[in-house]
Amino acid sequence: MSLSVRPQRRVLVTKINRSQSFAGVNSTADRPFRNLSPFTPTVSRKTGSRVSRMFSMSHKSPPPKVPQPNRLDEVYEALKKGLTAYLEVHQLELEKLSTQIRESKRNSRLGFLYDLDKQVKSIERFLRRLEFHASKIDELYEAYCIQRRLRDGAHNMVKAYSSGSPGSREARESLAEASKGYKEYTENMCLLENELESQLGEFHVRMKGLAGFARLCAGDQYEIFMKYGRQRWKLRGRIEVNSKQVWDSEEMVFLPLVTEFLSIKVTELKSLANHVVVGNVSCETKDLFAALPQVVAVDINDLGTLKLSLEVTWNPFDKDDQPSAASTVNKASTVNKRFSTYNQSPPDTPSLREQAFYVSVM
Repeated sequence: MSLSVRPQRRVLVTKINRSQSFAGVNSTADRPFRNLSPFTPTVSRKTGSRVSRMFSMSHKSPPPKVPQPNRLDEVYEALKKGLTAYLEVHQLELEKLSTQIRESKRNSRLGFLYDLDKQVKSIERFLRRLEFHASKIDELYEAYCIQRRLRDGAHNMVKAYSSGSPGSREARESLAEASKGYKEYTENMCLLENELESQLGEFHVRMKGLAGFARLCAGDQYEIFMKYGRQRWKLRGRIEVNSKQVWDSEEMVFLPLVTEFLSIKVTELKSLANHVVVGNVSCETKDLFAALPQVVAVDINDLGTLKLSLEVTWNPFDKDDQPSAASTVNKASTVNKRFSTYNQSPPDTPSLREQAFYVSVM
C-alpha cells in the first residue's frame, strides 16, 4: 500500500529515551522521506484535563472479510520486537533492584528492603505476564500460518479443477469441495487476524503541540482531527503570546489496528466559515510498538514547515494496572533517595526479625 511508510528516527526531546519521526504522506500519492529538525513546542495544560477514550472492549472492530497476510506478517514482526524490548527493559530493572537488595542487606533498615522486595515481586509478575502474552501471540500467528497454507492449497486445487474439463461428476464434486475449503480457511484467517489484533495493547498518545517556525503566530487557531479505523480524536488549540499553546484535549488512547493507518488532518480556523486545510496525511503505526515512550514528529504540509509533535507510549495490555518502564524508573529513583538518607547514619545492628527477613529475601 502507498501509505506504508517507515518513519525516520531522530532525537527530539532529551528526556525521552527513544524517539522517532513520521514522514507523513498524502493520501493520494506517495511522498519521499522528509528530514525533520529538532523542536520542543511548549504546551500549557488546562486544569481538569484527562485521557480521552472513545472506545471500549465491546466496540472492537468486526473480523475483516478479506485477510491481509502480508500486512499481518509486518505487524507481527514489529510486535515481537516491541515485546522483546519490553522484556529486556524490565529484566534490566529487575537485576538492578536485586543488586541493590544484595548490597544493602546489612546497610539499610527493614522498611527500605521491604519496599525493594515489593518492587521486585511486582516486576516478576509483570515479566511472567509478558512471557505468557508473547507465547499466546506466537500460538495465534502459528495457527494463522497453518490456515494460510491450507487456503493456498485449496486455491491451487480450485484453479486446477477450474482449468480442466468439469464434465465428470467427480470433477464437479472435487471443485465444490475445494471451493468450500477455500471459503472456510479464509474465514478462519479473518477470525485469527481479528483475535491477534485484539492482543496488540494500547497506544497512549499525548499532544505536545505544533511547530511551525515562522508560520505560527499569536492568535492562530487550529483544529486537529485524527482518525484510526473507527476511532476518532478531535482537538482544538490556539497560539498565545510567547509561543505558548493551549489545547482543549491532551491525551487519547487508541487500540492498535493491523490494516489501518493513522490519518491526521490539520485545519486552520480563520473565521466562522473560512477554514483552511493545512494538511491531510496518513502515517504508519507498526513502528510504535516500543518499550519506552517515543516523540513522534509528523510533517503536516508538503514543505515540512508545519509539524505536529506527539508523545506515544505503548502498553502491551488493555488495562492500565501494570507498571510501565517509566513508573519503574521513577520508583527506583525514589528508593535511591531513601537509600542515601539511611546511609547518613551508621547502620543499626539487625534484630532477629530483620535477620529472618534478610534470609527470606536472599
